[in-house]
Amino acid sequence: MEKYTVESITRNTLSQQVLDQIVKLLQSGQLKPGDRLPPELELMEKLGVSRPVIREALSSLETLEMITKRPRGGTFINKKIGKTPFMVMLALSMDNLPAIIEARMTLELGLVTLAAEKITEEDLKKLKETIDLISNSPDLNYGSHDREFHRIIALSAKNPVLEGMIDSLLITHEKTDSLINYREPEITVEHHTAIYEALMKRDPYESYKQMYKHLNFVRKKILENHPSKD
Repeated sequence: MEKYTVESITRNTLSQQVLDQIVKLLQSGQLKPGDRLPPELELMEKLGVSRPVIREALSSLETLEMITKRPRGGTFINKKIGKTPFMVMLALSMDNLPAIIEARMTLELGLVTLAAEKITEEDLKKLKETIDLISNSPDLNYGSHDREFHRIIALSAKNPVLEGMIDSLLITHEKTDSLINYREPEITVEHHTAIYEALMKRDPYESYKQMYKHLNFVRKKILENHPSKD
């Protein structure tokens, strides 16, 4: 890693700082899409952190689809990273929970208004199915159905420019969903149903209103139990 210029890691949130350093190497051009990352031992030595810290940072980068680990082949920067700058910003903010939630809200509120104009009957049918699955879930493990509801709406916007952000949206959803300490399926079903009915009426204003109500509820619920460190 001699050709890379990095800063020593000395503060808290070590894995986030390792992630920041790798992103900075990308931003400066010292690392490029398709490049192979140095081995874990070399990263540990140059950054002055332990193996678990390195692995946690690499795991976050993998979740963000910025790197790919190849069995016996090493870890590589994904070639498509240059086409998804939003992923880089998301990587730099993964420990800033309020910012992550606000990013999710901004994306979803815009997408739902477009979806109200473009959503198909087939998409509406699929939305209703996710609501029924949550309602009939035998336990509280309905996160996949929740994400599918939001994914269908995002794709229903049918905007090729915004499609590159949908993966980022789903990552913010997964991040926020993992921080919910207790589930309230009745409220989820109530909120999702209100959004579904607004979309069914092709009403972008009501769709926005109901999506905001839902996401603001989620934001307050998460931040109550995970207050900002600022």
